Amino acid sequence: MNFVIAAKGAKFTIEWYLDQRGISQAYVFFNKSSTSQQDKVLALFFLMAEHGKIYNMTKFRHEGDAIYAFKIDQDRYFSFFCKDKKIIITNAYTKKSPKMPSKEKEKALLARKNYIERCQKGTYYEEEN
Repeated sequence: MNFVIAAKGAKFTIEWYLDQRGISQAYVFFNKSSTSQQDKVLALFFLMAEHGKIYNMTKFRHEGDAIYAFKIDQDRYFSFFCKDKKIIITNAYTKKSPKMPSKEKEKALLARKNYIERCQKGTYYEEEN
Protein backbone atom coordinates (compact mmCIF):
# COMPACT_ATOMS: atom_id res chain seq x y z
CA MET A 1 0.00 0.00 0.00
CA ASN A 2 1.51 3.32 -1.00
CA PHE A 3 0.79 6.30 1.20
CA VAL A 4 0.38 9.76 -0.28
CA ILE A 5 1.93 12.86 1.22
CA ALA A 6 -0.20 15.99 0.94
CA ALA A 7 2.40 18.36 2.43
CA LYS A 8 5.76 18.17 4.16
CA GLY A 9 7.33 20.89 6.25
CA ALA A 10 9.63 21.63 9.17
CA LYS A 11 6.99 20.70 11.77
CA PHE A 12 4.72 18.06 10.23
CA THR A 13 4.18 15.69 7.35
CA ILE A 14 0.55 15.64 6.25
CA GLU A 15 -0.70 12.41 4.66
CA TRP A 16 -3.96 11.30 3.09
CA TYR A 17 -5.45 8.38 5.05
CA LEU A 18 -5.81 5.18 3.03
CA ASP A 19 -8.41 2.56 3.90
CA GLN A 20 -7.69 -1.19 3.61
CA ARG A 21 -8.43 -1.04 -0.13
CA GLY A 22 -5.82 1.70 -0.60
CA ILE A 23 -8.45 4.38 -1.24
CA SER A 24 -8.43 7.84 0.29
CA GLN A 25 -11.89 9.39 0.38
CA ALA A 26 -10.36 12.78 1.21
CA TYR A 27 -7.89 12.59 -1.68
CA VAL A 28 -10.67 11.64 -4.10
CA PHE A 29 -12.70 14.61 -2.80
CA PHE A 30 -9.65 16.87 -3.21
CA ASN A 31 -9.06 15.70 -6.80
CA LYS A 32 -12.67 16.47 -7.73
CA SER A 33 -12.26 20.06 -6.48
CA SER A 34 -11.42 22.97 -8.77
CA THR A 35 -7.77 23.92 -9.23
CA SER A 36 -8.27 27.13 -7.25
CA GLN A 37 -9.86 25.17 -4.39
CA GLN A 38 -7.01 22.65 -4.47
CA ASP A 39 -4.52 25.52 -4.27
CA LYS A 40 -6.27 26.86 -1.14
CA VAL A 41 -6.26 23.43 0.49
CA LEU A 42 -2.59 22.83 -0.23
CA ALA A 43 -1.66 26.33 0.98
CA LEU A 44 -3.36 25.61 4.32
CA PHE A 45 -1.73 22.18 4.57
CA PHE A 46 1.72 23.65 3.83
CA LEU A 47 1.18 26.41 6.39
CA MET A 48 0.47 23.80 9.06
CA ALA A 49 3.29 21.51 7.90
CA GLU A 50 5.84 24.30 7.98
CA HIS A 51 4.77 26.29 11.07
CA GLY A 52 2.98 23.70 13.16
CA LYS A 53 0.04 25.94 14.06
CA ILE A 54 -2.83 27.76 12.45
CA TYR A 55 -4.20 30.36 14.82
CA ASN A 56 -7.22 31.28 12.70
CA MET A 57 -10.13 29.15 13.97
CA THR A 58 -12.01 29.83 10.75
CA LYS A 59 -9.28 27.82 8.96
CA PHE A 60 -8.37 25.10 11.48
CA ARG A 61 -10.27 23.94 14.51
CA HIS A 62 -10.40 21.19 17.12
CA GLU A 63 -13.70 19.31 16.71
CA GLY A 64 -13.34 17.20 19.87
CA ASP A 65 -12.21 13.60 20.38
CA ALA A 66 -8.73 14.35 18.97
CA ILE A 67 -10.24 15.22 15.57
CA TYR A 68 -9.39 18.50 13.83
CA ALA A 69 -10.80 20.16 10.72
CA PHE A 70 -9.03 22.14 8.05
CA LYS A 71 -11.65 24.59 6.80
CA ILE A 72 -11.46 25.99 3.28
CA ASP A 73 -14.56 27.92 2.25
CA GLN A 74 -17.35 25.34 2.68
CA ASP A 75 -15.02 22.33 2.43
CA ARG A 76 -13.93 20.49 5.56
CA TYR A 77 -10.99 18.10 5.80
CA PHE A 78 -10.95 16.07 9.01
CA SER A 79 -7.63 15.01 10.46
CA PHE A 80 -5.77 13.83 13.53
CA PHE A 81 -2.24 14.21 14.89
CA CYS A 82 0.17 11.30 15.29
CA LYS A 83 3.06 11.17 17.73
CA ASP A 84 5.57 10.84 14.88
CA LYS A 85 4.94 14.42 13.65
CA LYS A 86 2.32 13.38 11.15
CA ILE A 87 -1.15 14.68 10.50
CA ILE A 88 -3.46 12.23 8.77
CA ILE A 89 -6.30 13.62 6.62
CA THR A 90 -9.14 11.15 7.07
CA ASN A 91 -12.17 12.38 5.14
CA ALA A 92 -13.64 15.48 3.55
CA TYR A 93 -17.02 16.94 2.72
CA THR A 94 -18.72 20.16 1.67
CA LYS A 95 -20.56 21.88 4.50
CA LYS A 96 -24.21 22.43 3.60
CA SER A 97 -25.67 23.43 6.98
CA PRO A 98 -24.48 25.35 10.05
CA LYS A 99 -24.07 22.16 12.07
CA MET A 100 -21.42 19.56 11.33
CA PRO A 101 -22.94 16.21 10.30
CA SER A 102 -22.12 13.69 13.05
CA LYS A 103 -21.56 10.96 10.43
CA GLU A 104 -18.56 12.88 9.06
CA LYS A 105 -16.89 13.05 12.46
CA GLU A 106 -17.72 9.37 13.01
CA LYS A 107 -15.91 8.55 9.74
CA ALA A 108 -12.86 10.44 11.00
CA LEU A 109 -12.93 8.61 14.34
CA LEU A 110 -13.21 5.23 12.62
CA ALA A 111 -10.36 6.09 10.25
CA ARG A 112 -8.19 7.19 13.20
CA LYS A 113 -8.92 3.94 15.05
CA ASN A 114 -8.21 1.89 11.92
CA TYR A 115 -4.97 3.77 11.21
CA ILE A 116 -3.69 3.26 14.76
CA GLU A 117 -4.58 -0.45 14.75
CA ARG A 118 -2.93 -1.02 11.37
CA CYS A 119 0.20 0.88 12.44
CA GLN A 120 0.44 -1.19 15.63
CA LYS A 121 0.18 -4.38 13.55
CA GLY A 122 2.76 -3.03 11.11
CA THR A 123 0.42 -3.28 8.14
CA TYR A 124 -0.32 0.36 7.29
CA TYR A 125 3.14 1.20 5.90
CA GLU A 126 4.01 -2.37 4.95
CA GLU A 127 5.31 -1.53 1.47
CA GLU A 128 7.30 1.48 2.70
CA ASN A 129 10.32 -0.66 3.63
